Amino acid sequence: MEVKQGRGEVLRPMVRHVSRVGYVKKGIVKRKNGRLKRHMNTPNCCPEVPMATLLQELFLSCCEVFKGPNTIPLPCDVTKLCQIIDKMKAEDVGLSSDIHFFNPTDAVKGTPQRVTYTTIYQCNNFSICIFFIPTNGVIPLHNHPGMTVFSKLLLGNTHIKSYDWVDQASDNEDIIVPSSSRFRLAKLKANSVFRAPCNTSVLYPTTGGNIHEFRAITPCAVLDVIGPPYSKEDGRDCSYYKDHPYSSYSTNGENSSNKVVEKEVETSGYAWLEEIEMAEECEMDVIEYMGPQIMDNKFRRRVLAARRIMCNY
Repeated sequence: MEVKQGRGEVLRPMVRHVSRVGYVKKGIVKRKNGRLKRHMNTPNCCPEVPMATLLQELFLSCCEVFKGPNTIPLPCDVTKLCQIIDKMKAEDVGLSSDIHFFNPTDAVKGTPQRVTYTTIYQCNNFSICIFFIPTNGVIPLHNHPGMTVFSKLLLGNTHIKSYDWVDQASDNEDIIVPSSSRFRLAKLKANSVFRAPCNTSVLYPTTGGNIHEFRAITPCAVLDVIGPPYSKEDGRDCSYYKDHPYSSYSTNGENSSNKVVEKEVETSGYAWLEEIEMAEECEMDVIEYMGPQIMDNKFRRRVLAARRIMCNY
C-alpha cells in the first residue's frame, strides 16, 4: 500500500536488526617487518559474492514473475512465489523477536506508536517491503489498483478484513447499486485473525480481497511483495475507505421482496465502502532497511569491482 512519511523525525532506532548477511569481514595482521597488512578471510584475499539466501531467491523469482503494469502472474508463477515466501522467517529479512519495536515498555506514555515501514527493494515492476504495526495499530482499508500482492505475517497476531468490489452484472442481479453515490458496494472476502507463522495470502487486481485492512492484536511485522508497485504517475494511487453495513444504505423500499433481498445480502457479507482521506494518526514513518542485502546487477558490479581491487592490493 502507499504510505506517507510522518512529520516527525525518521525513527531509525525503532527497529534493531540482527547481523547483516553477505558482508565481507576484514582483519588486520602484522607482517614480520612490523608493517600492517589488511587481508580478507576468503581465498586469494578476494571478497566473495554473497551466498544465495531465501531473500535473494525471492528477488530473482520476482524479476521473472512480474512483467510490468497491466499483467497478472500466471498461476504457476503465483505458486512459485508462494512456496518461497511460505518458507521465509523473520530472520531472513534481518529481524529478531526481541527488537526494540516489539517492546511496549519503550513507548512514550500517552503517545501511541505509529505504523512504520521499510523498503527492501523497489523497481518499476515490483517492490518488497515490511510493515511494522504496534499493538492496536491499524492500517485502514485501502486498495491496490492493478496490483497483485503477496502478504506474509512474519511476527505477531493481526486481524485482517478484506473486500472485493461487486460487479452487479456478474455478482448478484437482485442487488440494487445506486448509479451516483459516494458509496460503492463490496463483498467481504476475509474477516479473521492471522497468527505467525502462517501461509502467504495473495490478492489480485479484482479478486482475492484487493481492499484490505490490518488491526494488530500484538506487535506485527508483515512482508509485502507488490507488483507493480504504487505509482501516481501511472494511475496506481492508493485510496482509503470506511465500510458501512449494507442495511445503512438500502433501497428504502417497502416492498417485502426488497426486504428479503436486503436480509440475504446483509447475511452474505456485503457492505458499502466510502472513500475517505487517510487520518493523520494513520500516517506512517519510514525506517532504513538494515537486513540482508539483495544482490541486483548494480550490487554485483560493486562486489566484482571490489574483488579486482583487493586482488591487486
